[in-house]
Amino acid sequence: MKTEEELWGLLREAYHMPYGSGQIALTEQIMQHADAGGFDELRIAARLHATTAYVHGGETAKAFVTFSWCRAEYDAHPDRFDSSDEHLLLWQFKYMVAGLMKFPTVPLARTYDVLDDMEGRFRRGGHSLHTVYSYRHSVAEHLGDPAADEWFDRWNAAPRDQNSDCIGCDPTSKVYHLLNRGLDEEAIELAQPVLAGQLTCAEQPQGILTGLLLPYLRTGRLEEAADAHRRAYRAHRSILADLQDVAEHVVFCARTGNEVRGLEIVQRHLPWLEKAPHPQAEMWFAASAGLLLSRLDAGVTIGATTAGALADRLAARARDLAGRFDERNGTPAVGRRIEAVLTAEPLVEHLPLSAVARRQADATTPGLAAPPSRAAEPLPTDPAELLDRAVALFEDHRISEARAAWEHFDEQHAEPAPALAARRLDGAGRLATAEHRDEDAARLFREAAAAHRAVGSEFDALVSDARAAAAEHEFDELEAVTERILAVAVADADARAEAHIRLEYPLLNADRVDEALAVIDAALAEEPTRPGLRADLHGRRARTLLVLERYEEAVASAADAREQFAALGDPPPAALAALIQGHALANLERFDDAVAAFDAALALAVEREPRLSALVGRGRARLAGDRFDAAVDDLVEAIADHIAHGEDPPAAVLRFDLAQAYYRAGQLLDAAEAAESALEVLDRIEAQELADNVRYLLSRVYRDLEQPDQALALLETLAGNLDGFDNLPSRGRMLQEAAQLLYGIDRDAQAAERFAAAAEAFRAAGVVTAELFNRRMRALALRWAGDGPGSLAALAELDALLATATAEASAGPGLEEPWLVWERAMTGADAARVHVGAGQLDEALARVRGSGDAFRGIGALGEALDADFLHAELLMRAGDPVAAEPLLRSVLGTAPTGSQVGQNSAWMLAESLEMQGRSDDAARIRAEHLEEQPDGE
Repeated sequence: MKTEEELWGLLREAYHMPYGSGQIALTEQIMQHADAGGFDELRIAARLHATTAYVHGGETAKAFVTFSWCRAEYDAHPDRFDSSDEHLLLWQFKYMVAGLMKFPTVPLARTYDVLDDMEGRFRRGGHSLHTVYSYRHSVAEHLGDPAADEWFDRWNAAPRDQNSDCIGCDPTSKVYHLLNRGLDEEAIELAQPVLAGQLTCAEQPQGILTGLLLPYLRTGRLEEAADAHRRAYRAHRSILADLQDVAEHVVFCARTGNEVRGLEIVQRHLPWLEKAPHPQAEMWFAASAGLLLSRLDAGVTIGATTAGALADRLAARARDLAGRFDERNGTPAVGRRIEAVLTAEPLVEHLPLSAVARRQADATTPGLAAPPSRAAEPLPTDPAELLDRAVALFEDHRISEARAAWEHFDEQHAEPAPALAARRLDGAGRLATAEHRDEDAARLFREAAAAHRAVGSEFDALVSDARAAAAEHEFDELEAVTERILAVAVADADARAEAHIRLEYPLLNADRVDEALAVIDAALAEEPTRPGLRADLHGRRARTLLVLERYEEAVASAADAREQFAALGDPPPAALAALIQGHALANLERFDDAVAAFDAALALAVEREPRLSALVGRGRARLAGDRFDAAVDDLVEAIADHIAHGEDPPAAVLRFDLAQAYYRAGQLLDAAEAAESALEVLDRIEAQELADNVRYLLSRVYRDLEQPDQALALLETLAGNLDGFDNLPSRGRMLQEAAQLLYGIDRDAQAAERFAAAAEAFRAAGVVTAELFNRRMRALALRWAGDGPGSLAALAELDALLATATAEASAGPGLEEPWLVWERAMTGADAARVHVGAGQLDEALARVRGSGDAFRGIGALGEALDADFLHAELLMRAGDPVAAEPLLRSVLGTAPTGSQVGQNSAWMLAESLEMQGRSDDAARIRAEHLEEQPDGE
């Protein structure tokens, strides 16, 4: 049986938990123990909290029970309710009126009874009827009663008071009234001050943004509509109680040509339908999902069914529920609204919801921007010349044009001469190699070798044999054939160089990079006569040096290749040399030079693959060089190209880069969208390491978006994934960051648990400094959680660890390390805070004494000021202003002008002087140092 004090501590913890099943379970446990112990105040507080937890946690029906209990208890024992309890009970009447309307099995009279009771209590308490009129309007609107307009006017005319919905929620309700009457401009105008202001309600701004989706669309404010969807849905999607709001986003997708996005939302939330917070939300989501699914091909598979079949089932479910509401209400209003959803027509053909989608929508053709144009040259009519042209195009890396030339040969020369047929087989093999169809390439080259031999061309046959061996990864055969070619082509420098270079790719693929470089050097040593071949060899040399991470040499070799290609008019292979140079420069962190090289590659390349590589390289170089906006443009275009070609995994990798660019540019919502999209694919393809990198970035984004629960969930997942012994430091770091996040939002008991887990991970990893930090922070977290005994026990563990670390350091040579001095001094200061929390002021003074001097001894001046101020504050609490005065004067004289610690020390010094009867001195300190009294501790 828990004590009453322990139960109050648990209730305080429940207050700070996110809405949902965890908070509800803890609150129900507290209610059970409070009932068993007969703790009247706690029974009231727990049930008042439970009502709110049920409503916002998606279990609305349970709220009726706890509210009714509290109302009856208040009427029987009003003395047991303080003013804040009474205010909360009045506030919760709104939950009841709204909640009762959402259950068609609840008679309408019961809602009116609660509403009348609410009005009577407000009148007797002298409160404004602003809120009463608001909820009378809500009931009338639900029923389709024309009186809703009258109640709306009375609601607007009544003054707001402390019982009114917040400055975000109240206008949101008015927005829905206006949009239901087609007054879109008025709805948007009403919302603007709300969106421009500071909102602290858990339901805003996502509530009002969701209400604006339809007005934005109908007035042509498409960018605002897309932004409102993205911002609001992100807030709604993790909250079961918001299922009806989620439904509005499904409708938005269905009416803006975003069926794929809508299907993703439907599939994510479909399981919620079986645990809907109330029948009204169930009805709206079923109708919205039915509309969305009806926009898809009826045969699309969704789980074990099809889109068409599921759409029909959901539509029938929505209509059935609407019928029950209309029967209860005695009006057809709900049924008409649901029918309007199920038959809603698109408002926009397609509204892009992200930068990638906009890039795809704006492109005239999918994929990258068009390559540089050049005048098309007519193909030769002579078959031999046509094959020569195809080979030349292929060797110029104009693969698409080479393919077209070979296909033209096939069309014009169905039965070529045997020698030409042999050459055509070679061409087919080379094309298969370029397309990574190695098995086909090997077969075609073997056929070509046989055809060449049939016409007496042994040298050409050997070349085909070499290509076939390379395609089959038969390196020993390739080496043997190469020796035969070199023996035959004694005087042909170009043929000999080409023979050497055929060994390069197999060696690279076998990770024999040094040998690959050697064969390139051997090819160059043959001194080939063809300028294009010489330039190509320098380019290959640069690429191999890049693989070997010999970046300076790679840059120089690529520059040689580019210079030689420039002399030839910059044929397409020049793009590859520029591309390699860009990557080498990026690795040297010469990002501006790298961007210039990638610019050149983009200008010269004609095929998709090198253009895409250059675009990605430039985007990443710009990102690394802090040119975030420019990086976004490149990465968005590259992602759009991958998506257009159905390549989700590489697109997901680039979305991680894009998320980083957005994050560093301060575009947090865009960063979240990019990272979330990446994570979905990376998890699906089980790329855990990269997925975890995305999770960590996304956790930082969520923290900056002030979505701590989403960030915590990711950090918990990361800590779970990092379960190997080698990962213990990283696991500890994730747990520590989760703890610090919880500590920062005053969920101290939970923070203490995570600090303890982090400390254990660091202990197992042997990282003493991190273990000390986490054990110290655990003691502080428990202190602020109100667990005095627990904080003292945690402090004892910290002291033992620090003593061991000090003993080990003392056994070593040399002076004591600064980190240990810092830890001991910080432990002294934080231990003082723990003892104060436990009511042990003497122990606190003993622990903090000397911390300031220790910090100063290692140059930690900021920490020294804080420690001295804490020491002085404790002396003041102990009633010794004389001893506190010199410390405070020291802090005041040393602290930066205008700093918080300086202001606090001036204020406390004045208080110290007052306590000593030196009012004139106190007044002088205030006049010289204080513009206004600083906030107390």
